[in-house]
Amino acid sequence: MRLDDIDPAALMAQGADRVPRAFAARATLGLSPVSIGLAFADWWLHLAFSPGKQLELARKAGRKWLRYSDYLSQLARNTQCPQCIEPLEQDSRFAAPEWQTWPYNALHQGFLLAQQWWHNATTDVRGVTRHHEAVVNFGVRQMLDLWSPSNFAWTNPEVMRAALAQGGANFVRGGANFVQDLENTLLERAPQGVESFTPGRQVAVTPGKVVFRNRLMELIQYSPATETVYAEPVLIVPAWILKYYILDLSPANSLVRYLVGQGHTVFMISWKNPGPEDRGLSMHDYRVMGAMDALGAIERIVPGRKVHGVGYCLGGTLLAIAAAAMARDKVDRLASVTLLAAQVDFEEAGELTLFMDESEVSLLEDMMAEQGFLDARQMAGAFQWIRSNDLIWSRRVREYLLGVRAPLNDLAAWNADGTRMPARMHSEYLRRLFLNNELSEGHYQVEGRPVALRDIRLPVFTVGTSKDHIAPWRSVYKIHLFTDADVTFVLASGGHNVGIVSPVNGFADARYQVAQRGHDEPYLDPDHWTAAAAEHQGSWWPCWQQWLAERSGPRAAPPAMGAPGSGLPLLGDAPGAYVLQH
Repeated sequence: MRLDDIDPAALMAQGADRVPRAFAARATLGLSPVSIGLAFADWWLHLAFSPGKQLELARKAGRKWLRYSDYLSQLARNTQCPQCIEPLEQDSRFAAPEWQTWPYNALHQGFLLAQQWWHNATTDVRGVTRHHEAVVNFGVRQMLDLWSPSNFAWTNPEVMRAALAQGGANFVRGGANFVQDLENTLLERAPQGVESFTPGRQVAVTPGKVVFRNRLMELIQYSPATETVYAEPVLIVPAWILKYYILDLSPANSLVRYLVGQGHTVFMISWKNPGPEDRGLSMHDYRVMGAMDALGAIERIVPGRKVHGVGYCLGGTLLAIAAAAMARDKVDRLASVTLLAAQVDFEEAGELTLFMDESEVSLLEDMMAEQGFLDARQMAGAFQWIRSNDLIWSRRVREYLLGVRAPLNDLAAWNADGTRMPARMHSEYLRRLFLNNELSEGHYQVEGRPVALRDIRLPVFTVGTSKDHIAPWRSVYKIHLFTDADVTFVLASGGHNVGIVSPVNGFADARYQVAQRGHDEPYLDPDHWTAAAAEHQGSWWPCWQQWLAERSGPRAAPPAMGAPGSGLPLLGDAPGAYVLQH
């Protein structure tokens, strides 16, 4: 475009539009009221012109009322009669025995029947777009959850029992917790207890050195813990939403420490926490200054050795892009690719896609254009609403009504150590991957040419987690459709974080399924895969470590730390400086 083609008046108009939209975005935690309004209008208008659906809903309401009336009459004769509706499997709000006593059993059973009716009302309305249906169903579910009888002291028998037993002391403690949280929010302070998990002291303490640094990342090389090591080093590319040390928490929960203890030479990228001056950083920059610069530094420290690439969450998506680009350009640097809770296709990316349409993304872009980044607090809203029962309401009942505040653990402290997302990079990520799904469709361009995941012919190890709301395991499983490689897939118990942080001597109920599919074998859909894959108790870490070992050369003496002779002097002790930025 030539300069004389730019209309200054149009640019001024766009700038003027950004101000109120950015204000609205901050007020709504990045949720577009226009997008939500359009979804409800689509649902309501189609429902208004669907007399058959209306009649069906009226009939369902009548049946539920009769069912509830019959249940109440049974309760009058026997307060221990069977329930008329069971909660969903993941709904534990009414699991305590107190909920089976009068009048609380009647309250929660009526609520569950109403919840079921509203699910019927917001789904299967002919003509409503699938996205709008999901938004309306989600929105109504949030409103219902707000009014759940479990959320109010006088309708929650667990709270009333605690109040009677403690003389109301639980409310005093809960009030203090509320004031404390309010102060932390207004003053933008971290929760109490975070100071007990400082990187370099209690977490991120695996010994190592920073061996490379650029404006975007530091590269940590961890010190060997065995006399000999596997020939091929491991490079971990973490997400830059929050900080890298989720993979190096306290020593008992550290994946890095486990790998080093098994004889692997491990390198870790520690991303800079970007500020307003980094607004122009792009996905290209994260690939080049992140993954590629790290591989270049490792080549100088361990020359002639291929690298086991490991990517977690968004870092896994970036690694997949880098691996596809290297395969296209015949750059032979990787020995294998491991993707941990990482997606390469975003068509079925869970309830996060509810917040991903043109209206939502443009609103976020307006907010980021003003401040240069997306703040962690602005990102947290969407993630919390996806699991509002677990992350919002149950927590408020526990801490504000019951007055019980559990001490922070290392994972919770890490989760409170927020980072920012550069404006340009986050816009590209949302548009190119979430909205347009360019990577899986073969449209994602690197250096002016599209890359194709099917060019990756390396062994691939992929981990999905059964309760993941950020990268649903069925979406992660789609790696089978897009690569022409041997794929070993693990489905681990737990969520996006707990399923990955699965120490060997950790959670007693940890389990996983695993199966390998050769590149020339037919595709197996997720349901048949879960029926056929072997199930094991315990952590999946040893299974992966064995997989890495089988694809590594003979063990030898550990490489030197850094490469001063090749321009890579030691720049300081791990965890480095970038992880301490706020």
